[in-house]
Amino acid sequence: MQDVIDALRDANVAVAMPLELPDFDDIIEAEEAICVPLHPEFKEYLLKVSDVICGSLEPVTVADPGSHTYLPEVAAYAWSLGLSREQTPICAHDGGFYAVTIEGEVVYWTPESGEVEEWTSIEEWAREVWLVS
Repeated sequence: MQDVIDALRDANVAVAMPLELPDFDDIIEAEEAICVPLHPEFKEYLLKVSDVICGSLEPVTVADPGSHTYLPEVAAYAWSLGLSREQTPICAHDGGFYAVTIEGEVVYWTPESGEVEEWTSIEEWAREVWLVS
């Protein structure tokens, strides 16, 4: 995963109002808010690169409850549309959601068609989707 973290850091775009990295307490608060434990690789993503801005995708964050990418808010919306509670959204995109499963796989889900694509891990998704978006 370190190679993807390094690639994301290299691709990070400087902005006037940068995102903040969360601490472990922020992650625990998000888990408690959604009543779902987060996959370990998802926690690593949140702790190490959830402040990265690159490409056209805006993955979820947990450091700022006022952000439109705040995980508990994104999850509540995704689940209200029908995303399985066994999947946690990592990014809203084009009317659907990239979501991590309990096993750590990432799927792309839309309300109209259900799961339409799959990646073996958040690392693979970040490399093949987020970095090239």
